[in-house]
Amino acid sequence: MKTVKKLYIPVLFKFWISHGFALLWLTFSVYLSLPWVRDLASVIGIVPAILSIAGIAYFPGYMNAFMVISLLIEKQPKLKVYNPTDPLSILISCRNEEKGIRDTLKFISQQDYEGEIKVIVIDNASTDKTGTMALGAGKDYNLNVKVIYEGKPGKNFALNKALKIVDTPFVITLDADTLLTRSAIRLLVCRLLSAPKEICAVAGAVLVRNSRKNFWTKIQEWDYFLGIASIKRLQGFYQGTLVAQGAFSLYKRDTLLEIGGWDDAIGEDIVLTWKMLHINCKVYFEPLAVAFTDVPETFIHFVRQRSRWARGMIEAVKKVKPWKQPTVFTRYLTGSNLLFPFADFVYTFIWIPGLILAFFGHYFIVGATFFYVLPLALLTNYVMYNFQRKVFQSLGLKIRKNVFGFFAYVLTYQIFMSPISVWGYTQEFFKLKRVWK
Repeated sequence: MKTVKKLYIPVLFKFWISHGFALLWLTFSVYLSLPWVRDLASVIGIVPAILSIAGIAYFPGYMNAFMVISLLIEKQPKLKVYNPTDPLSILISCRNEEKGIRDTLKFISQQDYEGEIKVIVIDNASTDKTGTMALGAGKDYNLNVKVIYEGKPGKNFALNKALKIVDTPFVITLDADTLLTRSAIRLLVCRLLSAPKEICAVAGAVLVRNSRKNFWTKIQEWDYFLGIASIKRLQGFYQGTLVAQGAFSLYKRDTLLEIGGWDDAIGEDIVLTWKMLHINCKVYFEPLAVAFTDVPETFIHFVRQRSRWARGMIEAVKKVKPWKQPTVFTRYLTGSNLLFPFADFVYTFIWIPGLILAFFGHYFIVGATFFYVLPLALLTNYVMYNFQRKVFQSLGLKIRKNVFGFFAYVLTYQIFMSPISVWGYTQEFFKLKRVWK
């Protein structure tokens, strides 16, 4: 009995299919928004009205439509390697992490990876006993742990110093407050070895560990679980994950050496990834390689982290021009970032004031028509949730009940994020002092 071959649809064709549906959605949105345009134009003029609505609705709507269709037709390639034994090094840059480094090393020791694991802990100018605790944990958990010291503060300096002594083909970077699920390392390596040779890095899935603390951690749980994971899955589908995050990612050592390691940048992992993409190295995402990290618990630390991310994106754009990327996928994915400052500016200085005006009966910015233009948001969150639910089921994990956090995330998150991002862009424009924590 003959087996029927499944129809293969090239990724490039899926890419244009997704753009086609996004364009149809944009056309429909423009049609629905015409009354909104007229109302707003009567107050601020036709050109400012169109630009404002483009930043508030058209651009985000197009991006969401593109993501939804891409995720619906995306199919993660099957693994070809299941039990790799290649030696690898894990680099952990630490600054005053004596309280958490033991747990991080303990979870590394529990990995089901059958290859040799060398752990290099870089004490980055700590004033506590981080190095001593790391060496002690290495002995207690039977890990090959080496501690080196880097006196110049900065994650890039610490990682580059460690890279000089790495003698394994693969390198993982891991944050000192990040705990790995049992198969996280194995699945990262499996994905890299199962991929084409031009794949030089694989980003792991980082989720929130301390989500029960307060309002800020509750909404960040959904951002990591739905937003960040889904965007990375979309980008990985097009072989151009834009951030192989330093918190948990796998790289080929030769590629790191070829591009000169990590730049002196506040978003060193963003710049690193864009430099990889620029030399035609592709970056994947492995949703099953899950790690849990602590997120900021106070508003001020949340602001510093997210403004840092926004500033890092600008650094990447300045160092690696999107239009010079070698593939249509990476040109689109990185090029989209050029419009984010515009959208965040409009959201901050037009939409949020318009929301306030709506409470006083002035609906020319935020009114009923606005909600007709963006119904895709509900579908987007449903699609993202469905994908993540399947990931958790396959790993034997349960999704925490966080209904309050979900609605707070959907209804308020962008109200915080856009002004914070604008602050990050401003910091980079005026070259203000870098603040990491």
